[in-house]
Amino acid sequence: MNWGAFGVNLAVAAGAALGVMLLAFAVGVRKGVHRVVDVAWGLGFAAVAVATYGMSGGGGGRGLLLTALTVVWGLRLAGHIAWRGRGRGEDPRYERMLARAPGNRNLYALRMVYLLQAALVWLVSLPVQAGAYVEGGAGWPVGLAVAGSALWLCGIVFEAVGDHQLARFTADPANRGRIMDRGLWSWTRHPNYFGDFCVWWGLFLIACGSAQAAAVSVVSPLVMSYLLIAGSGKRLLERHMAERPGYAEYRARTSGFLPWPPRRVRAPERDGGGDGRGLGSGRAEKG
Repeated sequence: MNWGAFGVNLAVAAGAALGVMLLAFAVGVRKGVHRVVDVAWGLGFAAVAVATYGMSGGGGGRGLLLTALTVVWGLRLAGHIAWRGRGRGEDPRYERMLARAPGNRNLYALRMVYLLQAALVWLVSLPVQAGAYVEGGAGWPVGLAVAGSALWLCGIVFEAVGDHQLARFTADPANRGRIMDRGLWSWTRHPNYFGDFCVWWGLFLIACGSAQAAAVSVVSPLVMSYLLIAGSGKRLLERHMAERPGYAEYRARTSGFLPWPPRRVRAPERDGGGDGRGLGSGRAEKG
């Protein structure tokens, strides 16, 4: 692994992630809402991937594959979140956070939201960076590339299909006040988070062209897994949904993360209340 070039790339990638987040911060201040940072999350990964591709001189077939898959994932996620948030005010998560801000709300958002997410983009994107600097492309383990690509594909299908199903469900006025429990949402309470999980473990497998690259980049899927399952993803969203009518029954019959056929329960099920936004409404996207 070319450690010198990789070290320079780390600095360039940090600059790319920071640049995207600072631009998003400027937009957020101008619009008066900081939910734009969720759109910048996916764009930040795409920017890091493109910058790495340019700095590495392409990185061979592995670098091209990592760049393409990361850009596709990042742009799809950013586009979906931008479409979902059109015409809406501030995200309740950020509203609650900024209500406790000591001093200037915008500066607090810059420190606690934008700069933190820039650091996470840089850290989670390590497989994309390290994979481009593995030397000896002829010895690239094709089996890992195939397995990683298949896992990435599984993840993005879960994300895209789950998001589409939820959007159709919430767009139907007949579903107002009901819990989304159809399609992929009947197999896992969080198909979009499971999709992110698969995407980043897949990219990690593709990047594993050497033991050094694997050791450097394994922190990425581990951090993303923690964020999705125990951090700002599943745990916080389920805490928000816990008191909604019908959610306890949905939770009892539906897998919490890994897809699994819904369980049978003895008590008759009834569709519960809620605000009609479904389970994906609190999605933070950082994974």
